[in-house]
Amino acid sequence: MQSKQTQTQTQGKQEQAISWSLPPIGHYNEAYDTSGLPRTHWEYLLNSLDALGTSGLQDRYQKASRILRDDGATYNLISDPLGKNRWELDPIPMLISSGEWSQVEQGLIERAELLNLVLKDIYGPQELIRQGVIPPEIIYSHPGFLRQCKGITMPGEHCLTLHAADMVRGPDGNMIIIGDRTQAPSGAGYALENRTVLSRVMPSLFRDSHVHRLALFFQSLRATLSTLSPTQGDDPQIVILTPGAYSETYFEHTYLSNYLGYPLVQGSDLTVRDGHVWLKSLNGLRKVDVILRRVDDSYCDPVELKSDSYLGIPGLVEVVRAGNVVVSNPLGSGILETPALLKFMPAISQHFFGHELKIPSVDTWWCGDPQDMQYIRDNIDTLIIKPAMRQTKSPSIHGHTLSDIDKQNMFDRIAKAPYSFVAQSYISPSYIPAWQEQQLKTRPSIFRTFTVASESTYAVMAGGLTRVGLSGQDSFVSNQVGSQSKDTWILASEPEKQISLVDDRTIAQESNLPSRVVENLFWLGRYAERAESTIRLIRTVFMQLNSIDPLPINSKNLLLQALSKQTNCLPGFMGSQALLNQDQELISLILDTKRPDSIKSCLLAVLTCSEEVKEMLSADTHRIVNDLRDNLYDLERAYVGGMPTAPEEALDPLVTTLLALSGLSHESMLRGIGWKFQEIGRRVERSLQTSRLIQSLLTPELPNTDQPQMLEAVLLSVEALITFRRRYRTYNDIAHGLELLMQDETNPRSVFFQIKRLQTHFEELPQAISPHSPGLNPAQKTIIQALNAIQLADLDNLANIDSLNNKRVELDRLLAEIIKQVEAFSILLSEQYFDHSAGPQQLAETQGITFI
Repeated sequence: MQSKQTQTQTQGKQEQAISWSLPPIGHYNEAYDTSGLPRTHWEYLLNSLDALGTSGLQDRYQKASRILRDDGATYNLISDPLGKNRWELDPIPMLISSGEWSQVEQGLIERAELLNLVLKDIYGPQELIRQGVIPPEIIYSHPGFLRQCKGITMPGEHCLTLHAADMVRGPDGNMIIIGDRTQAPSGAGYALENRTVLSRVMPSLFRDSHVHRLALFFQSLRATLSTLSPTQGDDPQIVILTPGAYSETYFEHTYLSNYLGYPLVQGSDLTVRDGHVWLKSLNGLRKVDVILRRVDDSYCDPVELKSDSYLGIPGLVEVVRAGNVVVSNPLGSGILETPALLKFMPAISQHFFGHELKIPSVDTWWCGDPQDMQYIRDNIDTLIIKPAMRQTKSPSIHGHTLSDIDKQNMFDRIAKAPYSFVAQSYISPSYIPAWQEQQLKTRPSIFRTFTVASESTYAVMAGGLTRVGLSGQDSFVSNQVGSQSKDTWILASEPEKQISLVDDRTIAQESNLPSRVVENLFWLGRYAERAESTIRLIRTVFMQLNSIDPLPINSKNLLLQALSKQTNCLPGFMGSQALLNQDQELISLILDTKRPDSIKSCLLAVLTCSEEVKEMLSADTHRIVNDLRDNLYDLERAYVGGMPTAPEEALDPLVTTLLALSGLSHESMLRGIGWKFQEIGRRVERSLQTSRLIQSLLTPELPNTDQPQMLEAVLLSVEALITFRRRYRTYNDIAHGLELLMQDETNPRSVFFQIKRLQTHFEELPQAISPHSPGLNPAQKTIIQALNAIQLADLDNLANIDSLNNKRVELDRLLAEIIKQVEAFSILLSEQYFDHSAGPQQLAETQGITFI
């Protein structure tokens, strides 16, 4: 039962401006001792929080939230582009004194060394099994044990490069390890982001607290990865392998890629040839030396491991086996994460070191042991049942929450495969001050920190990631069930030298960008332009429909049908039913994601492409993308009840945001390969959209009184109406309109301007012009043909109406030819620079097959 306590200062015991509740009985209080006085290393922070007050703390929390939003910091369990999945950061840090930390640090180094020896033994001589230290069922029945990796070694003494330990402080104040992460440990990037944000929102407090820096850990990581390279040289090719934008920790992957200076790649960006792994870039193949993976073991090679995986590199295991590439952490290291191993850690430590571990593991019982199983039956109400294989779909079960029937069902399930389950004692976690719901509350906490192999031992991150629960209940704390993160400060006795890798990192050359990255930049440009064009047209339709002057029925139908053609949402307004249900069809063109070119579909594609190239975008671009996400969310709310009174106003923020995105690309993005492909995408799409718009609205014959209105609709949609009126004050005919829309090389939205830019950008691409192939590149030919067709066109002839067809036949023919050539150019560009090949897969399923 929690009760309110007036906090006291060490001297004077004055009443604090901020009060918070005591932790439940039997839990350690991180900030206050048993007498209610602040612990020594917490005094300065608590006094500073008191000086800030509730309004100051809330201000710091809101500033931190804005920075995290602008940085795109997320932790997503489901792929929801419009979801509010921002990484949560508490402005109050977790504090650990320097004296205590030195003991924890030594214990973590010892544990990492032990796990390294276990990993070597499991895939080597297997003495632990031979001598009965651990039962063979724990290893051989576990899917994390990869028989294909037996005998594979890594350079140096340490196979285990990275290790993360989850710890809880028990009621007696001592740390206890409740889990190890060795497969692809996550959280180091989030810890760095937390530190970066908190040092910005509380700079003086951070500076005066003499906090140990995190940069030394990442410096050690870079040095270690460089030494793992199987080839000699000062510049090994190191890449970070990510599952992609749909990974819940994708933000961390992009963050570390930028901070460390390593290319972020997906499985499709790499290929195995001639016994090596190669990065597929615009300049051809480049050999990869080291892969820092964030993909689970079994997904890394569809040929020898998981046959249905599209996240890995076919043939990777064979290259690793040959020693031509190093994967960190090594494939198969996920076996060390099994909770069943915790029961045997004391015996393993005795086997290798001859003594107990400095930091103990949580008490664990293995269901495969009959004596342990009997203990579990007798003490189920005080235990937590866990699967021996970590799975998101198989959560831990607290015994005291089960009914008698549930307990029996659980024991029946365990009896079918007892080696697959463990039980652990429940440890009452420590409680810590947390800022939630604009109040200071006490919450349960779990601490994770990281170790990295160095030349002779392991280096420990001087900090880490603390997670706190969202309620006062001392249930398990994790991101999966909802939690808040804290920066963890290890307090030094004196100021440390500031070190950062930002100015020391190796920046990957743009010419070595994976083809997947440039493809996504190309489509980012296309979808952004497509979305803007569609929004402008539908906004024009709303303005024309709601104009003071009534819109003639023929013009109205033509305008609506042009909208269906532009969005390729057919039959749409081409059918009579949609014309009768006008508002319903218009809303569908805005929000229906089943229509691939609706406004929402295009904007979601923009968000998806931006996520795929997140590491390539600037901080300002991330802010604009977040604004776009928020505006799209607001757009849905505006139309949820049907057509609003001023529908075009709900679209205005989207146009503004897309223009800002385009402006940042022009003013802030380096004119490298990535920018050129994004710009090519924009020019391809704008030339197609403008050509189709002219074809839809200006080729059909209309009465002389209606034609100017259609011309104005086109000019308004491409933002050229004011220019047209100023330039051609006494003319309002189609020929002069076509001059501005098609041939004017000074108009950045004319068709000629787009295609001329395409020609310029394409000729600057790598291998666009090959000295070994005589003549023009096929893509160049299509551009030149389109340019010549526009330049040689007779505008007066284009404006003439064919009386037999009741349309401008020559204009229609020219626009069809331009569209054909631009589409052909896009296809040729894709074939030359983008990768579409699927990797090899297993001919037969290997899961469950025993390898002798």
